[in-house]
Amino acid sequence: MKFNGRLSENKSVKAIVVNMIIAAISLFINGFGVYLTIQANIGAGPWDVLNLGISNTLGILYGTASIAVSYSILAIDIALKEPIGIAMFIDAFVVGKAVDFFNKINLVPKCENAIVGIVVMLVGLTIMAYTQYTYMSASLGCGPRDTLLVALVKRMKKIPLGVVSIVLLSLATLIGWLLGGPVGIGTIICAFGTGPIMQMAFSSVKFNAAGVHHQRIDESLKTVFTGKAA
Repeated sequence: MKFNGRLSENKSVKAIVVNMIIAAISLFINGFGVYLTIQANIGAGPWDVLNLGISNTLGILYGTASIAVSYSILAIDIALKEPIGIAMFIDAFVVGKAVDFFNKINLVPKCENAIVGIVVMLVGLTIMAYTQYTYMSASLGCGPRDTLLVALVKRMKKIPLGVVSIVLLSLATLIGWLLGGPVGIGTIICAFGTGPIMQMAFSSVKFNAAGVHHQRIDESLKTVFTGKAA
């Protein structure tokens, strides 16, 4: 399935609404992927180490911690004057609450075997990669964390993107670990495996993430309120 043509260009209210629904559904399923990486029980991904650390320390739900972190990062993105899209606000809310939902119904018990845990984690990362494709195809903005990474790279032109990414992930992991977040082999798998798995997923559907023009929130609102594309 490919998302292209007029729908992906968000030139009408209908296109924007449809793409918002696509983004929300994609992010809900993405939350299931995140949930699996946590249930793998071999150490969470860097950002989830932070979310779980905050959750454990403050005695709040994972989703509430995730939303707090996501909207804090979104505020930094806005302060750095990076392009913000409607889907970024959906992202900041839906993924965390999806994890809470799957936790509540206890869909998948925590793994007690490391090998099984690795398999479950890889399945979770694959689900996250493909849902990232459908989410990004909606052309309504990237995730708050990805936007922050791009913003930092723009301002640190002499430092490679990979180095900036590692420093950012390491900082999130360190703070999360200090707060009691779970660190283990799964953290390493997430840190170094997410990129290649996402690249594999994008290649399998012939998706060029760099070629997507994400509509800014002001453009979306102009289209919604005037009925004309910005």
